[in-house]
Amino acid sequence: MRAFSQVDVFTDEFLSGNPVAVVHGADDLTTGQMAAFARWTNLSETTFLLPPTDPAADYRLRIFTTSRELPFAGHPTLGSARAWLERGGTPKTADRLVQECGAGLVAVRRDGDRLAFAAPPLRRSGPVPPSTMDVLAVALRVDPGDILAARWAENGPAWVAVQLASAEAVLALDPDPTAFGEYPDVGVFGPHPPGGEADFEVRAFVDEDGTFVEDPVTGSLNAAIAQWLIPAAVAPAAYVAAQGTKLHRRGRVHIERSDGEIWVGGDTVVGITGHVAL
Repeated sequence: MRAFSQVDVFTDEFLSGNPVAVVHGADDLTTGQMAAFARWTNLSETTFLLPPTDPAADYRLRIFTTSRELPFAGHPTLGSARAWLERGGTPKTADRLVQECGAGLVAVRRDGDRLAFAAPPLRRSGPVPPSTMDVLAVALRVDPGDILAARWAENGPAWVAVQLASAEAVLALDPDPTAFGEYPDVGVFGPHPPGGEADFEVRAFVDEDGTFVEDPVTGSLNAAIAQWLIPAAVAPAAYVAAQGTKLHRRGRVHIERSDGEIWVGGDTVVGITGHVAL
């Protein structure tokens, strides 16, 4: 038996964000056991906390979907950090944790009860070619002219980020799940009118075992979008993105550029604690 937590991420209200399952003390589990448990939880991600191999790190994290292991993902990073702290983890530096994962070292800072991770470097960026734009337009069931821009935004997941004119247009999307082809991770965003609670609306469509599903709230996608929008002055240095609206969630992602880094933050709620027979 080993400790287990389930954390709701990017929300201050349990059942309104994106849950992640966290297994503590997983250093003696095999990759096969981890993958099997992730399939069993049937959540978008399940994580496993292990001792770090890098002396600069506070802990090591392995991240699994129901079908694959990811080098990095955003909401599992924040949820796992919260679970590690709740179980008595003490970071080497006050109010700053360092996570070791497949993408390298990821800094996580504490700002009161809110956690934020430093957006990892993009592995691939830049505009997508017109042929990709055409595929995305068909898959999203929009006119090609409705896509204002689209860019590679790979930071672990192989995101393609798509910009539409408005949050209303994003929320109106009814994608064709059979038409995404070779693009397994597609994120779409558009601005809300000024003065509201959120500045942008975001939706994420991901391939799990050949089936496209919508992810409730997605840290890695929001990190990649911020790395596009803030340097391009399309978004201010600090803004809030809403995600999960179409899934009856109330995800809120807090973005801030500080000291040359982009931080992706959100509230976290530990909803389930106990032990798992692994």
